[in-house]
Amino acid sequence: MDEGEALGRDDLLSVVHRLTAAPGAGDLVCQRTGHPAGHVCLSPSAEIGLAALQEALGGRYGQQRNLAMGGHADPTVTVRTGLPLLAPFGDRIVEMRGWAYGGSWIGCGVARTDGGGDGVRLVVLVAEREDPAADMADETSWVEGVVAVTGWDTSRVRTVDWAGVEARLGTALPGDYKRLVEIFGAGAFDGFLQLQIPDASSESGDIVRHTEWLGEWARTHGGRLWEPYEVYPAPGGLLRWGTSEQAQFYWLTEGPDPDTWPVLVTEDIPDSWVRFDGTTAEFVRRMLTEREHPFSTARYFDIHWFESHEPGPEDGLVGPAVCEE
Repeated sequence: MDEGEALGRDDLLSVVHRLTAAPGAGDLVCQRTGHPAGHVCLSPSAEIGLAALQEALGGRYGQQRNLAMGGHADPTVTVRTGLPLLAPFGDRIVEMRGWAYGGSWIGCGVARTDGGGDGVRLVVLVAEREDPAADMADETSWVEGVVAVTGWDTSRVRTVDWAGVEARLGTALPGDYKRLVEIFGAGAFDGFLQLQIPDASSESGDIVRHTEWLGEWARTHGGRLWEPYEVYPAPGGLLRWGTSEQAQFYWLTEGPDPDTWPVLVTEDIPDSWVRFDGTTAEFVRRMLTEREHPFSTARYFDIHWFESHEPGPEDGLVGPAVCEE
């Protein structure tokens, strides 16, 4: 399929997936006159509409990053946080939302047409994403290592009522887990390991509500599924802090200091428990970067990211009327 042809929704998503599947440095070359190397512009059908495009991409790649709105680019955007999606359009950019996915940036927005005037067009592009860990300084903590490896923007840190959360749970929680929640919020590392956080939109993603539900379920139905362990609030019981389609991630709440709790992981098969004697952030950092890690994502991705599931700002996201270039 010619990527210069106007693409419908399904064809567009298919091409984006293909371009992001295994990009390498220098692989993406745009055919549009005057555009720099390192990206490919696609031609979405104007009939799709901006909001529908963003919804479709968000359904696959998580919550978007707002890079430009109302004709003004965010002045704080850097190469690390999405600048390659703005560079091809310069001051012609009107709206741009971006997603990080492995070694790629995916962008969707509106730009003014090359001929000047009031004409605008829908734009979708895939750009090369530099490894955010390539030039990172020495890490002083495992949490900083996770931030560096994913290239996450830490300018907006969440405030969590940890005293209230821990009171409801009846236990303190590991400090580095709390810091991960404050920095990243709801979402998944490499689209795989999803954090359970307080006040999540769903019960299964909410660490408090899920812990309460699971404890009650184990009390009334028995704990055979977790043998040889028990489920919290049993003394030393399992408390789940993360999940994926294939595995469940727990702390073994043994001992009074939650910062020393080991991580236990089980897949959806009997007797598949794997124990990791390290902190939560250490587990995540090693999972992202070490091929020998039992749940490694480094076997599948060379560059890593966090897929945010946080609700986006209520800014409408409906751009101006669009026309063909």
